[in-house]
Amino acid sequence: MDYVHGYSDYEAGRLRNSARALRDLLHADVRYAEGACVLEAPCGVGAQTEFLVANNPGTRFVCADISAASVRVAMGQNPGLPFLAGDLYALPFPGATFDHVFACFVLEHLDRPGRALENLLGVLKPGGTITSIEGDHGSCFFYPETPEALAAWACLPKLQALLGGDSLIGRRMYSVLARAGFEDVRIDPIRIYCDPSLPHMMNGFVEDTIVGMLRGIEPEVIARGLLDAAVFRKGVEDILAIKTHPDGAFCYTFFRAVGRKPA
Repeated sequence: MDYVHGYSDYEAGRLRNSARALRDLLHADVRYAEGACVLEAPCGVGAQTEFLVANNPGTRFVCADISAASVRVAMGQNPGLPFLAGDLYALPFPGATFDHVFACFVLEHLDRPGRALENLLGVLKPGGTITSIEGDHGSCFFYPETPEALAAWACLPKLQALLGGDSLIGRRMYSVLARAGFEDVRIDPIRIYCDPSLPHMMNGFVEDTIVGMLRGIEPEVIARGLLDAAVFRKGVEDILAIKTHPDGAFCYTFFRAVGRKPA
């Protein structure tokens, strides 16, 4: 299926900016034992790889992504690490290879997330673990709220559904992992909140992450007739204006799931 955000230089920059903004929230508890072998799949442009390596200096990482172009960018950002092109539906590794898997922001884009998780389960050693992080676009709310802003935001889950994905998968992470065969599944909701007292989050999350995503999908939204161009652009600008509004507030929830392969 198609990646809803595309593979442009703009998207690569958005991913890096977003990763920096969310670093402490997403990676605070992601730690691996020294000498462990961890698969990051997908690695995208290496935006999360940088922080995984920094937090786990004694861990061996192998990074894979379906996009060869993204792999090339990731290699340039993280020299010395093994990167390769790899499809989650046909992983290029023998069974029971890895101690852990890290999978961030991927299941929402897949038409068969359960099958991808079964494949990741297969390359884990018995007792190995997975950390999977997904957002849930239905968890988003903000103030001020305008009709145009709501309409623009609604285009993202609509477009993702048209492309075969599910941007609401965050709320289903327990059942998705459990049905794929993982045990001891634990879900940790990661709540993002921004207001005028948190300008770094207004910049890093509202502008770089949320508005960045919307601007990236604008051509596809207009081409598919999901929303009038003028309405969409006003909605995006209304969301961006939350940054500087004296009463502005923005909330969103990610879901971090941890599961274990049966021993």
